[in-house]
Amino acid sequence: MQYNYKLPAILLLLSILGLSACRKLVSVPEPINTLTTAEVFSTDAEASSAMAGIYTTMINPLGYYPTGFANGEVTISGGLSSDDLVYANSGTLVRVNTNHLLPTDGSGAWDAYNEIYGANAVIGGIAASTSPLLHDSVRKELTGEAKFVRALCYFYLTNFNGDVPLALTIDFNQTRNLPRAPQADVYRQIIQDLKDAQAALPADYSVGGGERIRPNKWAATALLARVYLYTGDNADAFTQASAVIANTGQYSLVSDLNGVFLANSTEAIWQLQQNTSHADLGTATSEGFLILPNPLNTGFSTFNLSPQLLAAFEPGDLRRSAWVDSTNNSQNVPLGRPSVTTYFPFKYKTGSYNYSIGGTASEYYMVLRLAEQYLIRAEAEANGAGGGTAAAIADLNVIRQRAGLPALPSALTPAQVTAAVAHERQVELFAEWGHRWLDLKRTGQAHAVLSVIPLKQPWAGDYQLLYPISITEIQADPNLTQNPGYN
Repeated sequence: MQYNYKLPAILLLLSILGLSACRKLVSVPEPINTLTTAEVFSTDAEASSAMAGIYTTMINPLGYYPTGFANGEVTISGGLSSDDLVYANSGTLVRVNTNHLLPTDGSGAWDAYNEIYGANAVIGGIAASTSPLLHDSVRKELTGEAKFVRALCYFYLTNFNGDVPLALTIDFNQTRNLPRAPQADVYRQIIQDLKDAQAALPADYSVGGGERIRPNKWAATALLARVYLYTGDNADAFTQASAVIANTGQYSLVSDLNGVFLANSTEAIWQLQQNTSHADLGTATSEGFLILPNPLNTGFSTFNLSPQLLAAFEPGDLRRSAWVDSTNNSQNVPLGRPSVTTYFPFKYKTGSYNYSIGGTASEYYMVLRLAEQYLIRAEAEANGAGGGTAAAIADLNVIRQRAGLPALPSALTPAQVTAAVAHERQVELFAEWGHRWLDLKRTGQAHAVLSVIPLKQPWAGDYQLLYPISITEIQADPNLTQNPGYN
């Protein structure tokens, strides 16, 4: 069945609790006027609304600027920290772009604790509910969704911040003074949550009414493949990615690159559906609204593609023509900005120049897509899994063929295959969920690539490869320590 994404009164209160938890999940006492677990999770509809509300807070920002990790902060922060994006304005994001963060800056990914709080409330509330009107099938499915969301949140938290508090309950007595858990423990929890989600979630999209807006078994499988790759488990990364790729009845690469990010494209494994009645964004995604100039080709572009990324595209790469556009910035000459051509990501086509309030969205916000699974499998194969380097080249050529590029030769050395994987990830996944930032760090290439970029001079130090923990968070929790280099 399809759930209503609007927030009823009980969910609005739950959402408020989650937002207050952001200031410190581990230091917010339980409000005395909260609805009880029995009231919130007494029926299928109420429990379903609670889960739908988590997606609502994930995708819909407070205003047009991204205000949460899942509606653009990860893409913007990761893009600026890496060699994806160049910021053409002033303020805190300059320090993100130049890798000169301060302890007072904190991390956008920390906002993921909002959703963790909500996911923990759903998991705990469903487990505690004895209502006969909350049926077992709904209990199982919603618990699986909540564990998937929790895993996604912790994935970005640990990749941006390293060791982080591992909160698995909303019990204030257990969370108020949590220390940072080692990243290995965080990953173990992520893997367990995703395995549980795989077992609990349906294989189709029936929960979202046929739309790819609620995570299913394959979304859990896709994220699990990524997590295994990040943790060096190439054999399991290969197995999980292969399972998704083999599901040709549901997933296939979109031949027209301009159609990849459309709502419910065959490449979409999971998308977030925006509220088109949002007073600021309407039919646009947060990224489309924030990144695309208005007017499109003459307005001011705040987030531009870096010279390093533009130079990475091979001649004839269709991704360059379909997913990159330019503006001459001429509309802002009266404001004192020069009329110079800059290039911006154009994966999403709806922005402030063409959005509508209350209309039908042609695009949803892509979280997981099939092309990444080919790249995950190729990297796992290049590292010895499956069919080895020959199979890795074959998978890379699937992506390259879609991009209109010639096939890689079969005689590539293992080192050349590894370099080819990194290259295809750079030009396929740019300006998406911080992929480039995380790739550079996990492969040990961040210092060599980033420290020589003129924009980032002088290089502050490799400690900037982890974001700081906000001073306000540390002040709220005596057991919470700062990342090295920010003291």
